[in-house]
Amino acid sequence: MARGWESKSIEQQQEEMLQGRKIAPAPIPSDQQQRNRKRDGLLLSRQRLTQQLQTACNPRHRQQLEQSIAELEKQISSIE
Repeated sequence: MARGWESKSIEQQQEEMLQGRKIAPAPIPSDQQQRNRKRDGLLLSRQRLTQQLQTACNPRHRQQLEQSIAELEKQISSIE
């Protein structure tokens, strides 16, 4: 009796796996992938600069970081 339940469970798992494969998401076009990578890179750069800004003491360095962050935000908004 245990074997019967075991085999049904395996069959059920295999069917679920096959059904999951049938409903695969559509592939993302390469130009969209490039935009996503560029946006992700810009977001990471902005995060790094924001962290540096939190610890910066020199007013000129802070100003430079703020300008860089503003430029990154402009680039991010142009991608989106």
